[in-house]
This record gives sequence, structure tokens and C-alpha cells, in this order.
Amino acid sequence: MSGGLPRAQPPPGPPPSGRPPRIPLWRLRRNPLCRPTDLLQAWIGLVLLLAVLAAAPAALVLAHDAAFRHYERQAEYQERTWQRTTAVLVHDSPRHVEPDSRQAKRARYSVQVRLTGPDGLTRTARADVPAGLPAGSSVEVWTDPDGRVTGPPMTDDEIRSRSMGWAILAALAVCAAGAAVHGLAALVLRRRNLSAWAEDWSRTAPRWTTFR
Repeated sequence: MSGGLPRAQPPPGPPPSGRPPRIPLWRLRRNPLCRPTDLLQAWIGLVLLLAVLAAAPAALVLAHDAAFRHYERQAEYQERTWQRTTAVLVHDSPRHVEPDSRQAKRARYSVQVRLTGPDGLTRTARADVPAGLPAGSSVEVWTDPDGRVTGPPMTDDEIRSRSMGWAILAALAVCAAGAAVHGLAALVLRRRNLSAWAEDWSRTAPRWTTFR
């Protein structure tokens, strides 16, 4: 054989105009096989994308503000009506497996306690108390206007975290709604295409299957 392997050729350069080739949108590009339903589905997807991009931030802000005002009013009501009172343990609280650990100091166990309600009557309830307390120990608990043991009023951090949670859910709901509408539109258009194909085939098939 004469000669060796051909030399590697340089990659083709840009078009003569010097501009990179344009990459048209998949469904919006010119194509003789493109059906009107394909173009319609492309426009529906584009409109829905723009709508979601505009509506999701708005829903996030509106939901955050509404939830923040709601929880702020709820926290103010709790601070006005809830009160701290002294309760007495009816039973010993469980001991932590590591009594001297940092987790033991933060651990809380639900134990039955006895306390006096706003009406002056003695009642029993369950409250979260530190580990390792013997029966008869006194603990501070929060009670609502009806005398039920509850947690402390909401803090600012809890208000912000709950509000942000609702804001994120609202934004995700907008995205899910956009995806659902797009999926429904695609399903309807797909059924329309299948119906059109069946109708065209019913006219074309006899010419292909007739034997002479």
C-alpha cells in the first residue's frame, strides 16, 4: 500500500457569513412533517412556561405574606391568653440512656402531671418534661385558656419557618398546575392526532390492500 494513514483534517469552520448556525426551537422550526397540532402544543408549552415563571414568584410572595400575618396574629393571641403554671409529676420521668450527655439535657418525655386549671379545679394531663425527674417534682408548663397543657407560644423563628413552608408549597402548586395543564393539553392533542391518523388510514388502506 502506498502511503500511510491520511492526515487528520481540521474541523469545519463557521459558515461563510462568520455567524454560528442558528438552532431553532424543536417544535417551532420549519418542518414539512410538522402538524398544526405540533405547533399548537409548542405554543401551549411556551405560554405555560412563561405563565409559571411569572406566577410562581408571585404566589410565593403572596403566600408568605398571608401566612406570616396569620401566624403573627396567632402568636400574639397565644402570648395574651396562654400562661405558665406549675405542675407536679404523677410518675417518674424516664431516664436517658446517657444521663450526663448533651442529648440528655435536651431530651423531653411525655409524663402525666397534676395541675390546677384557671377554674381552680385540679386536673391531670400529659406534659413534656426533662428526663430523670422523680414523682412529685415541680415543672413549669404552658396552659391555654381552657386549662389544657400546650407548648409555649410560637417564636419568631417558628413564624418565619412556617411562613416559608407555605410559600414554597404555593410555588410548587403553581408549577404542578402548569405541568398538569400541559399534560392534559398533550393528551387531548395526542388523541386528536390518533383520530386523524385513523381517518386518513381508513381512506388510504383500501388502495393498498386491493388485489387485482
